[in-house]
Amino acid sequence: MKFHAKKVVAFAVAATALFAVTNASAFTPANAPEAAAKHTDALLVTHQKRPPQKYWRTKVRFRTNEAPGTIIVDTNNKYLYYIDGPNRATRYGIGVGREGFGWSGVVKVGRKAEWPTWTPPAEMRVRERAKGRILPITQEGGIDNPLGARALYLYQGGRDTIFRIHGTNQPWTIGQNMSSGCIRMMNEDVEHLYDRADIGTKVIVIGPGNRHGDVNYTDRGVDIFRQIFGG
Repeated sequence: MKFHAKKVVAFAVAATALFAVTNASAFTPANAPEAAAKHTDALLVTHQKRPPQKYWRTKVRFRTNEAPGTIIVDTNNKYLYYIDGPNRATRYGIGVGREGFGWSGVVKVGRKAEWPTWTPPAEMRVRERAKGRILPITQEGGIDNPLGARALYLYQGGRDTIFRIHGTNQPWTIGQNMSSGCIRMMNEDVEHLYDRADIGTKVIVIGPGNRHGDVNYTDRGVDIFRQIFGG
């Protein structure tokens, strides 16, 4: 009996320790550098300064009438949601550039690219030239490219809208309005979304002008069980 009791106590202690470690992971970003090193090819920028914790990738309880697989971009609150299924979504932090925070609408992912080439719009080149910064006509993809590791090109009626969801080599800008760009994500986050969002994915961008129409959704906060155990 004494030996059996010792085994029970030892098991309980081990289980408690395991739960503590696992539970702590619920508040660790899913895209922490240690984890990202195994899954991302954007390694040289993963150790840069990160945004506040509220913008880290998180599994949330989510109520909406939109179908699973839909992307909802909330430019006001700086969040992008990928609807995983009934009552659940993955929430990502975003930064919103000049080309992004003045626009709303319903579009689709029309093209995807890994380490995309950046072609700054002519008006951006003019604007930056006035500040003394000369932008290239095009810039090949790479770790110093403003579009980061991945880009999802947003189309409407079969035409490129010039709006993109893309990575960034400045992860500390997530959660902010920026002077240029569209919808930016941390590189490891845009890689994660890129692997899930196929060509044709519906994207609803919520912003000024109500061109997105009525969108019914509620972010009900962290889904603790999914954040700990996955799924």
